[in-house]
Amino acid sequence: MENQIELVQSEKIEIRNNYRSLLRACKNILSNEDVTEVRKAIEMALQRKKEYRRPSGKLSAIHSLEVANIVASEIGLGRTSIICALLYDVVQHEDVEKHEIAEIFGKNVEDIVSGLIKVKELYTKDTSIESENFRKLLLTFAQDVRVILIILADRLETMRSLNLYAPEAQQKIASEVGYLYAPMAHRLGLYAIKSEMEDGVMKYTNREMYSYIAKKLNETKRAREKYIKDFIEPIKNELDSIGLKFDIKGRTKTIHSIHNKMKKQNTPFEKVFDLFAIRVILDSKEKDEKPDCWKVYSIVTDKYQPNPSRLRDWLSIPKSNGYESLHTTVLGPEKKWVEVQIRSHRMNEVAEKGLAAHWKYKGGSGEKGMDQWLANIREVLENPERNAVDFIDDFKLNLYDEEVFVFTPKGELRRLPKGATVLDFAFDIHSGVGKQCIGAKVDGKHASIKQELKNGNHIEVVTSKTQEPRAEWLNVVVTSRAKSKLKQALKDLQYKESEFGKETLVRRLKNWKIELTDQLVHQLVKHFKSKSINDFFREIALGTVDISGVKDFVQSQEKKDTEKNQEAVAQLKSATNFVANVDEEIANDDDVLRIDKNLSNVDYSLAKCCNPIFGDGIFGFVSVTSGIKIHRNNCPNAPEMRSKFGYRIVSAEWTTGSSANFQATLKVTGSDDIGIVSNISQVITKDLKLKMRSISIDSQEGSFEGTVTVFVNDTSMLDLLIKKIKNVKGIYNVSRIDSAN
Repeated sequence: MENQIELVQSEKIEIRNNYRSLLRACKNILSNEDVTEVRKAIEMALQRKKEYRRPSGKLSAIHSLEVANIVASEIGLGRTSIICALLYDVVQHEDVEKHEIAEIFGKNVEDIVSGLIKVKELYTKDTSIESENFRKLLLTFAQDVRVILIILADRLETMRSLNLYAPEAQQKIASEVGYLYAPMAHRLGLYAIKSEMEDGVMKYTNREMYSYIAKKLNETKRAREKYIKDFIEPIKNELDSIGLKFDIKGRTKTIHSIHNKMKKQNTPFEKVFDLFAIRVILDSKEKDEKPDCWKVYSIVTDKYQPNPSRLRDWLSIPKSNGYESLHTTVLGPEKKWVEVQIRSHRMNEVAEKGLAAHWKYKGGSGEKGMDQWLANIREVLENPERNAVDFIDDFKLNLYDEEVFVFTPKGELRRLPKGATVLDFAFDIHSGVGKQCIGAKVDGKHASIKQELKNGNHIEVVTSKTQEPRAEWLNVVVTSRAKSKLKQALKDLQYKESEFGKETLVRRLKNWKIELTDQLVHQLVKHFKSKSINDFFREIALGTVDISGVKDFVQSQEKKDTEKNQEAVAQLKSATNFVANVDEEIANDDDVLRIDKNLSNVDYSLAKCCNPIFGDGIFGFVSVTSGIKIHRNNCPNAPEMRSKFGYRIVSAEWTTGSSANFQATLKVTGSDDIGIVSNISQVITKDLKLKMRSISIDSQEGSFEGTVTVFVNDTSMLDLLIKKIKNVKGIYNVSRIDSAN
């Protein structure tokens, strides 16, 4: 922990200004009672045991206040979210315990703070989001939408302070925000935050182009402002004449969106004409909003020629994130195309603040709503069969996609991403419908499962009980839900085929008086070059592997085994002579075989069944074909070897010259916390500087059990390693096991 930090005068002023700004914002959206609780949380955020600085050098307390300000002012969230934004950093630094937070502010605050801390832990461990932790990150998000919104506020404040970070950190943070958080802000309807993030990302990842466009915008600012004024004037006069209350202004498009247009149209800055949009915001009552918007549309298109293909009506059917607006593109003065956006003040606030504002106007508290999208994301996340790379691909599909709106036969409205097919629609209805889909009637006409859907389609899915999912369907569907359900269905189908193949093989082998043992199964998989046991049984079911070929293989193996037994009898006779030679080799040294690098004339190796290490009590066992195997005294096979083959046992011990790298396997159990694998790995490779061969973790219901295989010099080093891993937070037990196999 750092020593207490001395605050400079400018930091004291910054804290005071943020404090006052937050209280002003809270008074506009919260009750007096809630404001009192927020004030209490602010005091806890400021009265820390010790103050901390972020990697940027900024005080953590200032960062927390600024994030809370964004949560309150720019996203419009309520009491719980503001308190969580203030306190999660305090709890993370253990200045306040989580149970204290629950006692003062309620269990809801504690749960959200816990989710926020899990996300922050991923960052402190320098974890790439392009890994399995990406799934954990989003699963944390999807538990409560407020976790997403607060983290978005945190990332936005970080982007605003990015000039204070080191260049390497700037690149990492900007890339992450562009990859995940800006698309997520877009999906949640936070367009102001999304736009600021995108511009910030470009500023630090493509600074040269960012500066070029910013300079060009500045050079053309005066001409642009004059054009906007000339464009607006006749519309403004007409709207005044019919008595509408409104604001109308021109808004220059973001540097990021202008750059995208330059790339998409393959044109220089000078040839990009739609550098700005005109926005008309009406002060209308909710019941008059739509008629008033269409009145404005009529006036705009009377004055300027519209482009019919560019009309976007999100009044009749809003976007799934709550966005409502009417967009049109018209031909303005100097033959320039101009985008006009028409909406009410309520719609504009929803457009700027996304879901939080949408819930507020729907009469909710803003703290209880959950977008259906989040439910779908949870469903995809919680499928344990998905690997991280596939998941990221599927998740990204649904972030920026435009939507199509289609109807069921009963008139129920369904939203799907642009490019969705009949098969996507079938899986959206129910996974059982999707699995048995053979086509559909789209607007009364027969359509294949591949047909793309268009706005307004009425769809009736056609199914068949004999239809089964096919692997090629993965190239037909585009939604995460359909892909996830289809992959699971294919896996279930393959399992059924595998079971059928196994039953068929067992029945045929029984007729031939042959037992299907595990050893035989592995031999067959290897012989027929199958990828796995399940694949081998599926190949039997599908006829790819001929069962008569299995019989031929078994008979050839039996013949080989007979020949091997005859050889073994001869080798056993020579084993006695070998033992005698060993006895003679060690007879001059107290009848003890000393294991070191200088031992000659004796063929020995370390047994893999118990992996002896320098320092273990050991003995030698004379094998028939592989010389002497060195075993631990407590090897699980020792009792049988001593009782049945006592004449082959040779006393043995280590010498100081035998120390080398020995393989050891540990069994580790603990709680399934984020970063536990990283902590174990750090103890092994960084703290003790040991080489790690493998680590395997199996998680279940909040706990995990795993094995770690390492190379050590001796048992004392192994004992130290066990002790160190036991001290890792969240570890229940560590013990040595005989083998990783």
